[in-house]
Amino acid sequence: MRPFFKTWLTICLLMPLAAHATNREQRLPSVNGHTAKSPATVAHATDLTAPVVKRPGKHSSHGKARHDSVVAINPAAPNAKQSSAVLSRAVNVLGTPYRWGGSSPSKGFDCSGLVKYAFNGVAASDLPRTSNAMAAGHGQKVARKDLKPGDLLFFTLKSRKVNHVAIYLGNDRFIHAPRRGKSVTIDTLKKPYWDSHYVIAKRVIPKEQNHMRVVQR
Repeated sequence: MRPFFKTWLTICLLMPLAAHATNREQRLPSVNGHTAKSPATVAHATDLTAPVVKRPGKHSSHGKARHDSVVAINPAAPNAKQSSAVLSRAVNVLGTPYRWGGSSPSKGFDCSGLVKYAFNGVAASDLPRTSNAMAAGHGQKVARKDLKPGDLLFFTLKSRKVNHVAIYLGNDRFIHAPRRGKSVTIDTLKKPYWDSHYVIAKRVIPKEQNHMRVVQR
């Protein structure tokens, strides 16, 4: 595959993740020493899933009590930086020939070998070598409607047990090493074949760390 196309495809796949990571850190400009609240900020503060912990009020210079509300945000999505790293490594080997037992660009990949290669260096994701062991091992089960980039998809192909694994890219697309005679490629769950053989998905990339936001009143 041409390097230019790989670069273009990598950018297209990773831009949403980069935007997500950037937006989480954005703060509205300060006006007269106070931080303006956007509708999204208010929604976070009133969300029942984001508990508010009140600390004892401190007295201002005017003698009035001031209360600080600490909003704990616990996003369910996997760590955006690590997801980006996984997808980037996988996309960069698009076109590499399938090879049973292969786990490197020089020797080729089988399905689980590609996953092991893409996840190399990702914290808390010391994956086993086979797709069946990956499906049975550690990680959080994820409903199909809740899939995020970097999740693992498992399939049963000509067998009753899991024997194929792929990496989810988003928008029903995934990257995998299909079979002998094929190369690492991108496919979609919208195809009847993959839809009918899909079994389960698991999230092995750690979640984002909790972020604490202090809102002054």
